[in-house]
Amino acid sequence: MRIFAMIVSKELLSFLRSVMLVIVVLYSFTADVYIAGAGIQIKPRNVVVGYVDETGGGISQKILARLHKPEFKPPIAFLSQKKLSDAIFNKEVMVGIIFDSDFEKNYKTGKKAQINLLLDATAASQSLTTLTYLQNIIFDFQAQNFPLVLKSHKLFNQNADNHSFMALTELLSVITLLIVILTAIVFVKEKEDGTWDIMLLTPVNPKIIILAKSFSQVIIVMAGTVLAVGFVLFGAFDVPLNGSFWAFMLLTFFYSISSAGIGLFVAAVSKDVMQVAQLSIIIMMPLIFLSGAWTPIYAMHPIFQKLSLFSPLRYYIEGTESIFFRGTEFIDLWPYFSGVVVLGIILYWYGFRKIGKLF
Repeated sequence: MRIFAMIVSKELLSFLRSVMLVIVVLYSFTADVYIAGAGIQIKPRNVVVGYVDETGGGISQKILARLHKPEFKPPIAFLSQKKLSDAIFNKEVMVGIIFDSDFEKNYKTGKKAQINLLLDATAASQSLTTLTYLQNIIFDFQAQNFPLVLKSHKLFNQNADNHSFMALTELLSVITLLIVILTAIVFVKEKEDGTWDIMLLTPVNPKIIILAKSFSQVIIVMAGTVLAVGFVLFGAFDVPLNGSFWAFMLLTFFYSISSAGIGLFVAAVSKDVMQVAQLSIIIMMPLIFLSGAWTPIYAMHPIFQKLSLFSPLRYYIEGTESIFFRGTEFIDLWPYFSGVVVLGIILYWYGFRKIGKLF
């Protein structure tokens, strides 16, 4: 009962009295997740295309006519390849298309017709995705009579909608960063406010103090997760939930505890809030990189693939995506729960011991 009283009467009320902190948490779980889902585009949007047409006619213009909104802006004509290259260099154009003088003649006579492309590879993701679009447009334009029909079936995301994926990914990132930072701040604020010594003199077991402070932040993050899932994922983006909502919440709870362990370690070695922010970023960036959130695990170097087994975020992301998109049964989620729970016990135990030495 004592730990429950500390969580409710002290830690949660202290959080609610900190207006700016409440605003930051609410923003992170609502507006930030919504902006990521609505604003981050993997598909090309409003790509500026320039072209040089030395054929003077027909086939090239039919191809260019297929570049339309919202993916492409109306193509811009250039008189020479030099001017087109200069426009790409000055970031006025992202993609350049060059039809040489023999293109239409070779196309009509069945010879090898070639289209030259210039891509601004500094915008690597956008330009390479645009290249795929252009290739599909060309292949669709050609009249090929193959005795083969290729039909593709999109699994788990039939509409190829990236909004739900980006919103869910942002939510997992918010949970990761907030639980670490909030857990660390709740201790470091005692140091900054000069109340650390007063806290040490309270007639309460230090273990109960650590548990109360860390679990209160877990409760805050869990409440924010429910808010984000209900109003943003389900309400704004209609993200499919093919598995169990309670399995996701249970996995989030265990993952929050593992991240809280990292927050306890950060609190033990930090003297102020600025150090908390710095150390949290330094520690979490490798874990995020090794989780597969940015680069698929199979695409990593074999050494990094093995190191990713020590990132609890890897199991959390894979488990969450399995619950939401694949509809994996609870019994089949045991590899993800096992990874999060085992690493969570180790991380929380280490952080608990580290912060406990200050009492």
